[in-house]
Amino acid sequence: MAEKDLVYRGKSKDVFHITEGPYADKYRLVFTDRATGYIENGKPVFDPGYDSVVGEIPGKGAIACRFATHFFRLLKAEGIPSHFIDTINENEMIVEPAVPLSMPEESPEFPGSAPLLNLEFTWRNNATGSFWRRYPFVQPCKNLHKVVEAWTKGETDILITMEALEETGAMSKDEITFSVKLVKDIAEIVSEEFTSKDLHVIDGKFELGRLKYGDGKIVIIDEISPDVLRVCKGYSPDAGGNCTVYDQCTITNYSEGKRTIKNKKQVSAADFINIFL
Repeated sequence: MAEKDLVYRGKSKDVFHITEGPYADKYRLVFTDRATGYIENGKPVFDPGYDSVVGEIPGKGAIACRFATHFFRLLKAEGIPSHFIDTINENEMIVEPAVPLSMPEESPEFPGSAPLLNLEFTWRNNATGSFWRRYPFVQPCKNLHKVVEAWTKGETDILITMEALEETGAMSKDEITFSVKLVKDIAEIVSEEFTSKDLHVIDGKFELGRLKYGDGKIVIIDEISPDVLRVCKGYSPDAGGNCTVYDQCTITNYSEGKRTIKNKKQVSAADFINIFL
């Protein structure tokens, strides 16, 4: 599509406005091969839990699109609203236009002011990744009961509390309550789908938005794909849902003021995609 129709370029997808044809005024999501992660020993390590794009994985966009299609159709069958309309080829999806949860800057005359462009909601079955790095007093892989956190999207995602969202006027209390429940409901469906394949979802992240047309209902937008999920195998919970083999799987380190945590049994996107697709 023409670059002039580009609405948004994200870390893994490009969004275009469709100006003609049967899907006029809808959006086209183009799933790219760009992938996030970190650099280790001069080489990219791909991990959806990180914010920085570190390279490309050939064919990743097509796989992510097929995967997202699978889960959007599953959500539809469960009565969960989304912006999904149809998938038209291997890496392109048609969606209803939606406005990300956002807020303009209140005092643009002050240097440094900036709008809230988008929100992302993380949900966590277990304590790992940035959650453990922020709260290292917690046992790795402790059951977190799908705890939900909100992040402002940008070059670097920044944690924002639910109370701050309400007090700034970015979202009302009712909208926050609805959004947290929606994220948890979707997380439960996604987790159960993986459990049925003998896999365990460690954590994930979803974006929500308001449908542009109609009553402006808040729905899940963007994607459900390998780019937004971390999955492991061999998960063995105790009665409280805490992983009993975390000491055999988790590797942590603390050096020069920085903490890291890795999960040896984390499954690569390519491996769990093969199970579904």
